[in-house]
Amino acid sequence: MCKGLTLLPTTCLERAKELKARLGSFLQKPDWSLASFKIGKTRPTLEQCMRWKESFEKLLSNKHGLMAFTAFLVSEFSEENIAFYVACEDFRNTKSAAKLEAKAQRIYDEFICTDAPREVNIDHETRDITRANLKYPSTSCFDMAQHRIYLLMAKDCYPRFLRSPAYKDLISQLRAKCTSTSKKA
Repeated sequence: MCKGLTLLPTTCLERAKELKARLGSFLQKPDWSLASFKIGKTRPTLEQCMRWKESFEKLLSNKHGLMAFTAFLVSEFSEENIAFYVACEDFRNTKSAAKLEAKAQRIYDEFICTDAPREVNIDHETRDITRANLKYPSTSCFDMAQHRIYLLMAKDCYPRFLRSPAYKDLISQLRAKCTSTSKKA
């Protein structure tokens, strides 16, 4: 490593590596083929994908929907929102009181604190309330911040996802597959 880089704080180097990774993924076209959405032996059905249009909650509650929405957010460089949302869901299901504090601090450090590597876009009041909630961690300490991010994704990212060429292509692929399957029968 050159001498100039060793003088930089570690956080600057981590940010530079993160930017390099993000720019590298920008140059790659996301794979929205049916094969990329295979989970175990299953793929999304046309019916499942059409249900995603009904509500944001239906999209997030479907494992294939969550996977497709995450891929979309990665392509838009806003995957920190869904990563935070999923981390909060996992945190809420934590049963061990011993793990609660460490998990809460990790989520705060990764998504909430100023200069967090994957900082989510929340207002200062929500950030301050969340910081105060960490003094006595409970499974609900991120509820306000998670709700803000949920609303942001529901009002902004979700409609863009439904209008995206990638989602429309996925629907087209599934329709074509259904058509070819019904012709064979």
